[in-house]
Amino acid sequence: MSVVQAPILPPESLTPQLAADIQRIFEAQRSVALRLRSSTVSERIAKLKRLRAVLLSYREAIVEAAARDFKRPPVEVDFTELMPVIMEISDCCRRLGKWLRPKRVSPSLMMLGTRAWVRYEPRGRCLIIAPWNYPVTLTLGPLVPAIACGNTVMIKTSEIAPHLSAVLVKIVREVFDETEVAIFEGDATVAEALLELPFDHCFFTGAPAIGKLVMGAAAKNLTSVTLELGGKSPVVVDRSADVALAAKTIAWGKFINSGQTCIAPDHIYVHESVRERFVECVCAHLDAWYGEGLAAKDAPLSRVINVRHTQRVAGLIDDAKRRGARVLYGGEVDVDAHFVSPTLLGDLPDDARIMQEEIFGPLLPILPFAQLEDVIERINAAPKPLALYVWTRDQASADALIERTSAGGTCVNHVAAHFLHHNLPFGGVNNSGIGSYHGEWGIRAFSHERAVLQTQVLLARMFFPPYKPHVRKVLGWILKHL
Repeated sequence: MSVVQAPILPPESLTPQLAADIQRIFEAQRSVALRLRSSTVSERIAKLKRLRAVLLSYREAIVEAAARDFKRPPVEVDFTELMPVIMEISDCCRRLGKWLRPKRVSPSLMMLGTRAWVRYEPRGRCLIIAPWNYPVTLTLGPLVPAIACGNTVMIKTSEIAPHLSAVLVKIVREVFDETEVAIFEGDATVAEALLELPFDHCFFTGAPAIGKLVMGAAAKNLTSVTLELGGKSPVVVDRSADVALAAKTIAWGKFINSGQTCIAPDHIYVHESVRERFVECVCAHLDAWYGEGLAAKDAPLSRVINVRHTQRVAGLIDDAKRRGARVLYGGEVDVDAHFVSPTLLGDLPDDARIMQEEIFGPLLPILPFAQLEDVIERINAAPKPLALYVWTRDQASADALIERTSAGGTCVNHVAAHFLHHNLPFGGVNNSGIGSYHGEWGIRAFSHERAVLQTQVLLARMFFPPYKPHVRKVLGWILKHL
């Protein structure tokens, strides 16, 4: 075991100069936010296209930075960091005019004689606090709708992925003036200073425990929040599933980025009749892709982000083994190299730490079940997950799991794919998040839906004082027919 890696940024990185810069830029963004309220759709699209062009020009720099932070394979970087943002920008450029167009609404019975519509307005000055696991996607992804809606933004990147953070700083500063979009590096003290400011909206991606702190800080200024959190996303593989396809897809979704994905499969409930075959299939794919144990160190496999997280993941393995769990595959750790091999675990007791904590690493608990009812009960006994994955050929089983549980999103016979479907909202529920984004839902997250009512004929005057006897008769008729 090595000593903990020294941080690239010093602790307490909120220097007096940085604190002054934060305050200065926040004040400067006030007038810019007011001006941007009247910016046109075409002006906003032009900014998004500029962002796309600059982002693509940094493609190789992003790949290099991801290799330094994670040893992440270039294909994974293109697929998970660049593609989602480019898709978001392209979709937004095509459909922004439609999404922002005021929406007429029909008058209710009591509102005859009026016309009304919903107007989408920018929230104003927004804060985005980004995580370290997918720094490009989870920083620029929410920035796209924020800009599309006409907001100003201040961004706090994660110091835990310093090389990708440095590239993001270059991209943002090349595209935007700081009075429209400003970006800051640093440790938690910088985030705390930003959260003290009275932003109009805060968008945070990270762990539920930190999300509670963010929400508490935002409440002091009555700042609205979107919280994209995480949790333990379960997978259910029933006896009717295509076991070979399920094993291959789940292995891909779990071990990409070394399991450091908020919507990664966290643990798997496998019907006891297909458990052995499922484990064999997963092991075969892991052998073919990476190799078992320390052999995977030379494979195109992302590493755990740093020493501290490697030690945390190793601790989950050790705790599980002490409590009687079996390592079915892998289980090797090299803390100095930030390496944990893809690992399957079985015979896990409920009190093992890995069954209580979000794993966020390349460990996959496999839990056999006999009755679907037992799985539903266990899912409902835990905090609501960000995702639920169901593998089955029986539509009734899929329907039962969807109808009788709660999750931020669900895939049937797939994993993580709903994140890339921008005609769907992406977000959690309760412990796994508040609010959603992507596509039109991103516009809603960063807009205020303003109700506008215009009177053409003032029918309400019949209810003005002095109250005449026939008014109650009219109200009685209305009450019967509402």
